[in-house]
Amino acid sequence: MNFEWLVALRYLRSPNRPAVLRLVTLLAVVGVAAGVMTLVIALAMNTGFRQTIRDRLLGVTAHINIKPKSPEGIRDYRQLMAKLGAVPGVASIEPAIYNTVLLSFGSHARGIVLKGIDPALDAKASGALRHLSSGNANFEPGPDGIPVLIIGKLLADESGISAGDFVTLMSPQGSLTPFGMLPRARRFRVAGIFDTGFYDYDANWAFVSLSAAQSLAGIGDVVSLLETRVDHLDDTSRIAEELVQRAGKGFTESTWMDENRALFRALSLEKLVTALFIGLITFVAGLNILVVLTMTVSDRARDIAVLMAMGARRSQIREVFVLQGLFVSLLGTVAGLLIGYAFSWIADGWRLIPLNPEVYAIPYVPFHANVFDAVWITVSALAVSVVATLVPANSAARILPVEILRFE
Repeated sequence: MNFEWLVALRYLRSPNRPAVLRLVTLLAVVGVAAGVMTLVIALAMNTGFRQTIRDRLLGVTAHINIKPKSPEGIRDYRQLMAKLGAVPGVASIEPAIYNTVLLSFGSHARGIVLKGIDPALDAKASGALRHLSSGNANFEPGPDGIPVLIIGKLLADESGISAGDFVTLMSPQGSLTPFGMLPRARRFRVAGIFDTGFYDYDANWAFVSLSAAQSLAGIGDVVSLLETRVDHLDDTSRIAEELVQRAGKGFTESTWMDENRALFRALSLEKLVTALFIGLITFVAGLNILVVLTMTVSDRARDIAVLMAMGARRSQIREVFVLQGLFVSLLGTVAGLLIGYAFSWIADGWRLIPLNPEVYAIPYVPFHANVFDAVWITVSALAVSVVATLVPANSAARILPVEILRFE
């Protein structure tokens, strides 16, 4: 241990320091720890929200949607799927039909989003059909020929529907009769209930086979769009451009980032604002370190004068107080990181903080601590502390031994 570290640690551990100075030093450590801990928890929460919402969105929605520019849909979708499936990086392509219908069960009736899918293709790609709370994902009609429906758990709970019940779906795309345009209605059997954990889908979505959706809508062998999933999310934009070029001029594309841009932009802005405002706690802790060192310089002025009289250089005296402040900051930073990451791990694993899924889309606060965040939080806390030490350290280095020792 060199001279500077020896003196710095001796000043911090000295039992002869005034009680006020020991208290202020403790408060400085606590202040740094509180700032670092709060920042770790806040950033872990923000990252958790972002990752959880993204993962749950991608579990039930496609990475890329290939849509026709005309409202008539895609007729030759099988040939187009084979053509687009050859693009490198494409993991799967599924046809889909979206329609807004009225679901009736007993005295309950409400509008839902009905998605027609190819069960063989969608079961491998969509996360919704892999998270069933009851029933099964078999879309084969029963002996009575009634088509099958799979609905969300919150929708089932709200309407009192269980697997095996029969419901009626009514499409606004009606049939022309002598009595005018009448809506189409079909009876469906609920085969299963899915639970993705994402409120919007569990409360408002239902799945049927592609043929059942086409029959209900009164259209032929036509689909609304082609849903594409890619091997690597980072390649989404590049693959989307290549897909729409291969599809031709009559098609357009949209990615999961385009459709949820406002949401993820808000989360990114929230993370920046959170880091700035909670970072002020670390700034205040830096002021505490400045106070500690200023009081230490005043209390140890005679010792400093003696050291300088014995040959200590001004740069060494300056370094003593910089190291002292750095040690206080490092102690608080390590404590804050340990407490922050421990709390984030426990709160995420045990789901300690519940949320209203109708407002926040997920039922609990997720915490995903990032190692990179720990690096820049540590660097920032130590940088603030080092800056706070400069004024008292320079003040100590400018002490004139003859002025201090003249009356000793």
